[in-house]
Amino acid sequence: MFMATARFYLHKEPSPILPFPSLYIYPDLPYPFHPQTQVLIKLMFMATARFFLFSILLAISSTSATMAGNFYQDVDINWGNGRGKILNAGRLLTLSLDKSSGSGFLSKNQYIYGRFEVQLKLVPGNSAGTVTTFYLSSRGPTHDEIDLEFLGNLSGDPYTLHTNVFTQGKGNREQQFKLWFDPTRDFHTYSVLWNPRHIVFYVDGMPIREFKNMEAKGVAYPKGQAMRVYASMWAAEDWATRGGQVKTDWSQAPFTAAFRGYAANGCVWPAGGGAATCSASGSSWMWQEFDATSVRRMKWVQRNYMIYNYCSDAKRFPQGMPPECFATP
Repeated sequence: MFMATARFYLHKEPSPILPFPSLYIYPDLPYPFHPQTQVLIKLMFMATARFFLFSILLAISSTSATMAGNFYQDVDINWGNGRGKILNAGRLLTLSLDKSSGSGFLSKNQYIYGRFEVQLKLVPGNSAGTVTTFYLSSRGPTHDEIDLEFLGNLSGDPYTLHTNVFTQGKGNREQQFKLWFDPTRDFHTYSVLWNPRHIVFYVDGMPIREFKNMEAKGVAYPKGQAMRVYASMWAAEDWATRGGQVKTDWSQAPFTAAFRGYAANGCVWPAGGGAATCSASGSSWMWQEFDATSVRRMKWVQRNYMIYNYCSDAKRFPQGMPPECFATP
């Protein structure tokens, strides 16, 4: 019987199967063994160490996977008269639209800052005139709001992703995108990061839009009103598809979108008032900023997939462009 200590070596080249450098572990043997015995001991030690590392990675992966919430626990279906359904023990939620009504849900909690995401599979086929949404909003005429809206289209034509930011009841900050994949074939992840520095919209982890905090330049920023997370499916054939030129084919109804993997990691605002519950010191999203890589990726998306930017629409603002279009924080 012997005891052996381990020596760790970090290989600089990335692993072909893991997104970080490889870690090699070798034992330091306390006294000499026959060379063949040393080889066997090292092989046994390395196999055990690799199993140990694999177990750690599996545990991390499992923990990350369980961070997504359960719809029964996290949201309420607040309209639709049965057209919204929670399925698969709370892991899946569907919203449907027919000629009589759409449907929607809202989060049980309200938040000041956070990172919010959901995996969404949009309506396939002819979805013209339909709107599927995932957004944050407070209430009242001076509400704040952060919007992701998916505008349906004819079969074979791409969806339009419509984004907007409202501050103190004022919106008109639309940016629109075509997606680089078919959002009806599989689930894709759509996220909003909202912290004191900026608001960032993500698609499958790719930043597509940033709205910076420019209060120092006189631009209002969402910060004083708690917001809930909402999702909905509703009819907007008067404007949603090609400016209302294409109407909804109700013979295709019901139209159904599916949601899963909902996660809300934010500062929870108590319903009765008081201080928000927030472990900001341990929340990477609270102080998350853009690095050069994130900026480069966002600019690539905007260069290739943005189809409308309010900051480029001078005809819309004859009295002058909104200040955030040329203000620098």
